[in-house]
Formats: sequence, C-alpha cells, structure tokens
Amino acid sequence: MKNTAIFLGLALLISCSKQTSKNETAHQSTEKDYTQFVNPFIGTSKMGHVFPGATAPFGMVQLSPQTNFEIMFKEDGSYNSKTYEYCAGYQYQDSTILGFAHTNLSGTGHSDLGDFLVMPTTGDLELEPLENKEGNKGFYSTFSHKTEEASPGYYKVDLDSYKIKAELTASERVGFHQYTFPKSDDAHIILDMLYNVYHHDNKNVWTFIRVENDSLITGYRQTKGWARDKKVFFAMHFSKPFKSYGHKKYDEIKYDGFYRRFNQEENFPEMAGKDIRAYFNFDTEEGEKINIKFALSSVSSAGALKNLKAEIPHWDFNKTREETKKKWNDELSKIEVTTINEGDKINFYTALYHTNLSPILYEDVDGQYRGLDQNIHTSDGFTNYTVFSLWDTYRALHPLFNITQPDRNNDMIKSMLAHQDQSVHGMLPIWSHYANENWCMIGYHATSVIADAMAKDVGDFDRDRALRASVSTANVRYFDGLGDYIDFKYVPDDKNHSSVSITLEYAYNDWCIAQMANHVDDTKINKEFAERSEYYKNVFDPKSGYMRPRLSDGNFRSNFDPMDTHGQGFIEGNAWNYGLYVPQNVDQMVKMMGGKERLTQHLDSLFTMDIDEKYIAQHEDITRDGIIGNYVHGNEPGHHIPYLYNWTGHPEKTQERVRMIMNSMYAPTVEGLCGNDDAGQMSAWYVFSALGFYPVTPGSPSYALGSPLVKEAIIHLNNGKTLTILANNQSKENIYVKSVSVNGKRIKGTTLMHDDIMNGGRIVFEMDNSPK
Repeated sequence: MKNTAIFLGLALLISCSKQTSKNETAHQSTEKDYTQFVNPFIGTSKMGHVFPGATAPFGMVQLSPQTNFEIMFKEDGSYNSKTYEYCAGYQYQDSTILGFAHTNLSGTGHSDLGDFLVMPTTGDLELEPLENKEGNKGFYSTFSHKTEEASPGYYKVDLDSYKIKAELTASERVGFHQYTFPKSDDAHIILDMLYNVYHHDNKNVWTFIRVENDSLITGYRQTKGWARDKKVFFAMHFSKPFKSYGHKKYDEIKYDGFYRRFNQEENFPEMAGKDIRAYFNFDTEEGEKINIKFALSSVSSAGALKNLKAEIPHWDFNKTREETKKKWNDELSKIEVTTINEGDKINFYTALYHTNLSPILYEDVDGQYRGLDQNIHTSDGFTNYTVFSLWDTYRALHPLFNITQPDRNNDMIKSMLAHQDQSVHGMLPIWSHYANENWCMIGYHATSVIADAMAKDVGDFDRDRALRASVSTANVRYFDGLGDYIDFKYVPDDKNHSSVSITLEYAYNDWCIAQMANHVDDTKINKEFAERSEYYKNVFDPKSGYMRPRLSDGNFRSNFDPMDTHGQGFIEGNAWNYGLYVPQNVDQMVKMMGGKERLTQHLDSLFTMDIDEKYIAQHEDITRDGIIGNYVHGNEPGHHIPYLYNWTGHPEKTQERVRMIMNSMYAPTVEGLCGNDDAGQMSAWYVFSALGFYPVTPGSPSYALGSPLVKEAIIHLNNGKTLTILANNQSKENIYVKSVSVNGKRIKGTTLMHDDIMNGGRIVFEMDNSPK
C-alpha cells in the first residue's frame, strides 16, 4: 500500500471517530477507549465485503447502510457479476444510500440477508429505490463521506437529498435509529420488504406486516436465497405516532379471497404479499427527531417484542450507543497492544473488531431459536449461534476464540452439535446461517473447530457426543464425493468437482476426528480415521512433484496445468499453492515434495513468480489485490503457507514473508483488506501474525512462530491470568527473530504451545535486522 493511501486512511479514521467519551474496560483500572483505534470503513472498498454500520459484538442485528441494488441475474438469465460487489450491501465508492438494513454478512464471497430496509424521506412519496417508471429519481439519497462517521456500535450520515441526519446504534437483538428531520408536512419512513442482498425475482417467498397501533408494527419475511428457507420476524416501534400509512405490492395477485372487499393500499392494518414496500407518514418540525427501535427474532414477532422490551426499554439513543460502546471496549481491551506506528494499531484493533462480528447470536432473550429442522427449540446450557463460514474460519478465527473467547467458542460448538441433532443428514454444519445449511465450499471443518477445542481443553461440551457427530458427518456417502473418497481412498476427478482439494481437506478433517478419538480413548475410531488422514498421499504425483487430479482408473489425469485455477481439481487455487495443504503432517509433505531445500525453492518461487491473468480470470475470489507472485493471501487456502519455511529449516524466510504480508496486504484505508474478510478469517490471520505466532494445524496444541509486528501485547485471559508478549528492539527494519523465551526459558525450534499462552507470564522475542 502506498504511504499516501495510508495517510488518507489515518485521516479518514480521525474524521470517523469523533467520539471521545471514555469507558472503564473489564480489564483495566484506568479508562481507555479502544474503539478510537477501530475504523469500520477499512475493507469497505472493492474486495473486503465488510459493512460499516452499527452492531454489538456477535450481535444478531447488523444495522448498516445499503448503497446500491444489483439484481443477481440479468434479463437473459446469466449471472450479474456486479452483485458480487455488494455482498455486504455497501461499497465505499458509491455516493447514494438506499436505506438501512438490519442484517448483513461480514466479508463473505457469496451473500444473502439485507432484511428490512428502512429509509426516511421528505417531499412527494416515492416507493422505487433507484428510479421510477418515468425515469425520475427514486427514494435513494445522495451523501458525502465528509458527513459519514462510523465507530463500533455507531454510524452517522447526512442524507443530502432530504436534509435528514441519520444515526444508528444497536444492542444485540435491536437496531436503534435516530433521524433528525427538517420541517415538513410530507415526511415519510419507508419499510422496504422487497430489498435483498443477492436479490432475484423469486427470492421473497412471503412478507407480512401488521399495524398493531399508531406506533408499533410487527411482521416477518420468508426468503429463498443462499439460505433456502429463511424466516426473520420483527417488531418496529416508532417514538412518534404516524398520521397515515400504506403500502404497494409488486407481485401479481392471482387470488386474494374476500380481502378484495377492502382498499388494502391505504390505512389498512394488514399487509401481505410476496413483494411489499410500506410507508408511514409524519409531520415534522425543524430539527425534530424520530426514533425507531427495530427488534429481530427467528421465532416470532412476539419473540421480537420480548427482545425489544428486554434490551432497549427506553428511548435514550445515546444511552444505548454508550452501552454498546462499552461492550466493544470490553472485547477490544482483551488485547492491549503497543505498535511501531499508529497505522499498525488501527489495523490491529480493526482486525480484532472484525473477528468479533460473527458467528452471530441466534436466539431470543428467552433462549428460543429456530432450528435447522425449522422447529422452535430452547437452548439448554448454551447460547445458540449461527453464521458458520467454516471453510474459512476453522483456520484462525476459531483458534483465536480459544484464546480470546473460550466461553463463546464452547457455545458455538454446542450450537454445531444442536445443528447435527436437527440435521436430517446427521451432519455437523458445513456453511450454515439462519437455520439453514447452504452447503458452500468443501470439507467438514466443524471437526477442526471441535478438535482444536479438545486439544486446548476449551469448554464443557460433551466430547463423546462431539466425536459421534463427527463420525456421522464423515460417513454421509452422498455428500460431495465422500462415498468415492471412502471407496477409492481419494476423490476421483472424473466423478467429482475439485477432487484434489476435497481429498486434501477430507484427509485433514479425518485427522481431526482421529485426534478427538484419541482424547476420549476410542482406539477403534482413532485407527480408522488416522488411516483415512493419510489419503492425501494418493493424489500426490511423484513424477511431477505436485498434488494432481487422479481418475477412477487409478491414473493421474494427463491434461494438467499446475498453474491453472480452473478445472484442475482445485477450488479457488492451483497445484502450486493449494497443493501445499497437509497441515496434519507437514514433515511428511516436505519429504514427499523433495525435501527441505526443494520445498524452500518451491516456496521462494511461489512468492516471486508471475501468474498470467488467464489462470485466475474466472474466479471472483482471486484478484490481483490479494496476490503476491502466485501466493494468494486474498483467499484462505494459502494462509498457512508463509509459515511453512519453519519446516524447511528457514524460519527467517517465514519472518520475512509474514512481515511483508502484514505491511502490504493490510492498511488503515478503505482498501485495506486485500480480499474478502470471510467472516473474520482474514482479520484473525492478522491478529495472530501481529502477535508473533499462527495455528498452522488447528486440532493440535501448537502454533508456528513468526515475526511479531507489535512492540508489546498484553492479553487478558479468560482464566484470570495475563500474558505479556514483548518484542525487544522492535522496528520496521528489525523483522528477524534471534530468540524466543517463555517465562525466561528459551524455546528450541519454531513452535509455541497453547499452555505457554494460557499459563500467562511473558513471551519475549529478541528482534534484529538480520537473520540469526
């Protein structure tokens, strides 16, 4: 990133973080506001796919501006690639706002949600968001980034088209809007039930609104998108009675029974249809504020009302804003860092912020939630969570939780086990959200999350039950080539997509199951899955030196290009980078690939070679922004690769690469994420690497040492202990680690153990400007 871009990013942060009130954190006797170091706009341009709006840590509500509306399919039925830009509903380069939606995914490469868009307007009522049939302006507003602010739990912007100031905050289950209006006899608040992220013509299944009284609205929406049967209920409470209301339907009404007797479009207290936009009219005085509390539930509108009354029983917007800011400070203050410069501190705390956005809370205040079976359940002994982007987050996010959020991670695992109980397939989640399995990506990486927690003695979840759930998942033969994997001991390329990637990931997942079995002393399962964990060897071609697609007749596929990311047996990668995925046995992989020096040469080339555009052109998730040579940091499969030099006898090269990646692929600017943040994984990589270590093999209690970016970090552990990480002689030039000691004892090798962290004390890195 250029220095000018970093300077602009710092200037943006200052303009976006004007709040100066201080809160006492959970870990400090002195007051310090860590939210001042978070810039929610980092990654909102191009590929980051994060949202800048208001949310509480792990909150069910993500109340955020939506800046454009791109339908998922073109008129000819082909995919509209512009949709991809709006996975979080927001792109920084836009100058329009369509409204504020209550649900948004953070950093994903496919998307959904965007539920319940709210937009305040004045003047003639307009119900089309972009432009009407006459070609005139829709209800969107222009805005300027000069009047836009964001910090954890708060968002503000001036809607220039209407001279309305919009402010947003949120508790866990309730979004809180505050709109300051000009004087008007024609003020409106639009509730757009048609708007969706990743919208298509048949996405809405049904929408329903009840006008309970002159200030309370309830209802729900059912959609068929990435989650094919998603139901979200709401309660919407205005601080001021509306004078009139109405709605417009956008779907063809084929049968409406005896409801045809009524004029349903105006002042009729029931609104029902597939695609609806409702409006509520007000008279306003100059500077008058209209507040809205908007609660969500997966269960019912009654559940949403319970959430509303429990979490925000008042109308004090600033009180909720400060309460949520306090919650954020409690989370952010778990790691206190001193950095080389201010930009690094902003990058660190923004990354830590992003790791606390999901998975999200998914139950009402009474513990009720909608399960995968679409029935209503009550959590017993845990808090239920959803949004499990496991192909991404098993790598570093959940391992980070085992240090910073062990209680939550325990609840998340129990949520996964509840999912498996409710699954008609008997499977743990693959990629699940909002009581739906969406089957995205490959592998069964809930096993990794569970094994990692077991290895690190996290949580009180039932270990035997977790093992049974994992074994059940790993034997569903109709899932993604799994039957062929079991029969052939690899996934045949002529029978399945992404055959090499799937084989490699299944083998790692099976190693995780073997580790679980070892923990509960089940020797039979341990033996079975330890054998399956070596199936990666069956897709390694010793002649070419690459992991390679293999056919069902046992032969390796002849038409093979190790540089190509299209149709070569790999998903979002190629043989050069994805072929380096054997985290369960890196030493064996090094031997297979020709030994330490040969693999060192391969890694050197990987980071310095050029990859032709034709090899990556067909992938949305791989762009030049996140590529160094043929190493793709902008996508997850290679996140462990910089640390592999530790296994080839060249830890200094790990140190070089890690520091280079942190300095070039992350920046305190709107383009400061080089790829999708993927529900916090990209940010978790940064948090770990900045602290000086990384979990190359989740499921084991070890971490690979790197080169810390911080000068000092104080981690306040859940067990009451404190760990101080100190990088002596730290500077921009001093990227090499001469030695590492734990509580005065020098580490031999390049491995840090989980107990070294959880026991507290001091980890000291001695830094230098040349390799030792």
